[in-house]
Amino acid sequence: MKTLADLRAIKEKAKQDMASREKTAKYRIIVSMGTCGIAAGARATMSAIIDELNKRNIKDAIVTQTGCLGYCDQEPMIQISQASKQTITYGKVTPEIAREIINGHVVNDKVLTNYVFNLS
Repeated sequence: MKTLADLRAIKEKAKQDMASREKTAKYRIIVSMGTCGIAAGARATMSAIIDELNKRNIKDAIVTQTGCLGYCDQEPMIQISQASKQTITYGKVTPEIAREIINGHVVNDKVLTNYVFNLS
């Protein structure tokens, strides 16, 4: 069994790994996980995103979550940010659509306009 000091060391290493990965990430994928998003299936969408990134061995993307974006009828919603580009918000993202978005937007750097939700 691990000691408390061992567990703290593991936690600290994980925090450092995540911080360095966040600095080098080309893509930041944010999943809206407010109550309405979760009720609409955001957990399954987030799982599909993580699964697809892992299957494709994509290391330059991080996945985080946020609360409600205020457009409950568009849930599940995800946002994809890149350093020098506009953040793109996708609405009504099922797990299948999430996989398409990873392939199109993250792998091939093409915005999938048929799933984009315009915030303005």
